Amino acid sequence: MKKIRVLVVDDSLLVQQMLTQMLDADPRIEVVGVAGDPYEAREQIKKLHPDVLTLDVEMPKMNGISFLKNLMRLHPMPVVMISTLTERGADITLQALEIGAVDFVTKPKVDLSNTLDKYEFEICRKVKQAAKVNSTSLAEQYQRHASNQTQKPRVESFATAKVMPKLSADAVIKKTAVPSKFPKTQQKIIALGASTGGTEAIKEVLMRLPADTPPIVISQHIPAAFSEPFAKRMDTVTPMTVLHAQQRQKLATGHVYIAPGDRHLIVEREGSQYFASLNDGAPVNRHKPSVDVMFRSVAQACGPNAVGILLTGMGADGAQGLLEIQQVGAHTIAQDKASSVVWGMPGEAVNLGAADQIVSLDKIPRTLLEVLTLMK
Repeated sequence: MKKIRVLVVDDSLLVQQMLTQMLDADPRIEVVGVAGDPYEAREQIKKLHPDVLTLDVEMPKMNGISFLKNLMRLHPMPVVMISTLTERGADITLQALEIGAVDFVTKPKVDLSNTLDKYEFEICRKVKQAAKVNSTSLAEQYQRHASNQTQKPRVESFATAKVMPKLSADAVIKKTAVPSKFPKTQQKIIALGASTGGTEAIKEVLMRLPADTPPIVISQHIPAAFSEPFAKRMDTVTPMTVLHAQQRQKLATGHVYIAPGDRHLIVEREGSQYFASLNDGAPVNRHKPSVDVMFRSVAQACGPNAVGILLTGMGADGAQGLLEIQQVGAHTIAQDKASSVVWGMPGEAVNLGAADQIVSLDKIPRTLLEVLTLMK
C-alpha cells in the first residue's frame, strides 16, 4: 500500500519532532520532510511532492495564512492546520478553513503523558482523511473565498476513540413516541449539522439566506475555544444574527444559534415557542456537540415544522438523526458528494434513505427557501 507522504511545517524543532514521531508511527503515513518556515516549505514542496502538509498557523517570515493563500492559488493541496487553543489561534484557524485548509488539530502540549494516544490518533486520522480530498475542490474553495472577499462587506473536536465508547443519542436524549399531530405553529425550525469542512460550508449557506429566515440551530464539531469565535465570524457574513447558543434561549426568526463546542444543543418546545437547551451529557458518536442529539430533539419537539440539513463531515454523526427528522414528516436535505470536503456524514444519511433531497452546496440555500415556501 502506498504511504501518504507528509511535510511537517512548524518553526518549533520540538513540535517538528513530536509530529514526525506520531505520524511515522502510523503504517500508512510517512513524513518525508520538515520545514521551519514558509520559504523553506515552498522549496520542500517542489523537491518532495508531499501528499499532505501540516502547517503551523503562526510562523516567522510569513504567517500561515499568507502562505496558505499563495499555496491554494498556485499549488492547491491538502493542508491540516496545527492551531493554538487561543482566541488568536481560533481566528487564524477559521480563516485557514475558509481559504481551503481541510481540517485542523490543536498544537500538541510538551507534556503529553496522559493524552499522547488520543492526540496521535487524532492527527493521523485527519491526515489520512485529508489525503483523500481532491485538490481541484480545494482550488475551487479558494476561488470562492477570493470572490467572497470582493463581494461581501464585511473541526472536529478532539476524538477520544481509544478511551471512550461510541454512544448513541440515547445516552443524552431518549427516543420517545412523537404525537400524531403537532400543535399548529407558524414558526419553523431549521436544524443544520456538519463536521470536517463544515465551517466553510455553513458560511456558504448562511451568507445566502435572508434576514427573515426562520431560526437555525447548528451543531458543528469544533473545540469549545473555537465555537464562540466561529459564531462571531458567521455573524459578519449573513443578514441574520448569529449567536453562541445560551441556556433557555428563545429561538427567534432571523437568528442562528451555534452550539458551544463542549455542549449538546437541544431544541425544546413550550406551547408554540421553541427554546435552546444546553446539555453537558456524554459525547455521542464521540462528539460533543453531537448532530444526532440535536436532530433527535428537533424531531421530537418540532415534527413536520422542521427542516433538517446535513453537510460535509467525517463519520456518521447526524445520519440517524436526519432519518428521525424525516420519519416525523419533516423535510431533509443532504449535501452531495461532489461538493463535500468529506462525504461521510451526508453519505451515511443517503445510505439510510434519510435524505429527501441530495443537493450541491451552492444550491442548498435556494432549495431550503423553496422548501420553506411550500411549508407555509
